[in-house]
Amino acid sequence: MTVASEPDLRVGARVLLLNRDDEVLLIRARDPDKPDHRWWELPGGGRNPGESLEDTARREIAEETGLIVVQIGRKLWTRESRFAYRGREHHRLDHVFLARIDDTAPQVSLQHSANERAGLVERRWWSITALAECADKLLPDELPELLLAVLDDRFPAAPLALTA
Repeated sequence: MTVASEPDLRVGARVLLLNRDDEVLLIRARDPDKPDHRWWELPGGGRNPGESLEDTARREIAEETGLIVVQIGRKLWTRESRFAYRGREHHRLDHVFLARIDDTAPQVSLQHSANERAGLVERRWWSITALAECADKLLPDELPELLLAVLDDRFPAAPLALTA
């Protein structure tokens, strides 16, 4: 009898990226092995060895969106999750940072991994109103409330710890 092993923890960084209209950039993703399983999430991904979380955030934004974000703001929350993707169990700890950008035109070529090419569907800027009305799955589920707290300048000073 084989015992399933616990998946390794993958640490990463994501960005709550706001444009000058206070819209947030989200990426629609899907599980290529389950095409009906789709969701919207903040851009970001796994940290490379020796890389700071802020550098991970900058690199992932550039790779996934073509945008160059120079200034990474404060950490808003961490989110630990366990989920199935492509038939495997995953364990992830994402550190989510705030950043703002004025120029929303891509400045560099996208550099998607094979996994991202298979799973990323689209990118879209969302107003708080549109996000609050979104019927699709959001990661994290409470993203509309979190964004509203940021926009209303009532987000806690210390990063929140979310779990899924």
